[in-house]
Amino acid sequence: MELYEAIRNRYSVRKFQARDVEEDKLRRVLEAGRIAPSAKNRQQWKFIVVRDPEVRAKLVAAAEQDWMKAAPVILAVVGLTDGEKMYCSVPTDPVDCAIAIDHMTLAAVAEGLGTCWIGHFKQDPAKKALDVPAGCTVIELLPIGYPAGPAKTEKPRKSFDEVVCRETFS
Repeated sequence: MELYEAIRNRYSVRKFQARDVEEDKLRRVLEAGRIAPSAKNRQQWKFIVVRDPEVRAKLVAAAEQDWMKAAPVILAVVGLTDGEKMYCSVPTDPVDCAIAIDHMTLAAVAEGLGTCWIGHFKQDPAKKALDVPAGCTVIELLPIGYPAGPAKTEKPRKSFDEVVCRETFS
């Protein structure tokens, strides 16, 4: 699949087929995250693959989103720098992990899979379910699987001129 096609076709999948994700496809998705750029190329992240139904159930409870039960895999993206900031004062983990997640979501589309970024979850129960140590943060959860159907409609987006400025903020 061509890159711009994957970008246009990506949508938040909240309904999944009762079908497992093949290990080779999952590995390619994870590889896309692994090779993503990061601050100072430090790669301060871990990608936890959760297939076990009991652990997935704990993550579903932490996220308070029952639809996630249908996802055969939940990826948990964990930042390792505990509040470290880049020179520009922006926290490192959310930025680095977001880049890796976006690479993975686009790779998933290319593999015929669907994902949904989950930032609505309780940190402590998620960390406990995954045995994430102190000093690390679960940045996002990413349910992944085969979509149960096509995207319902294209989401409205602001016009190009509403979001692009030239030379200064306007």
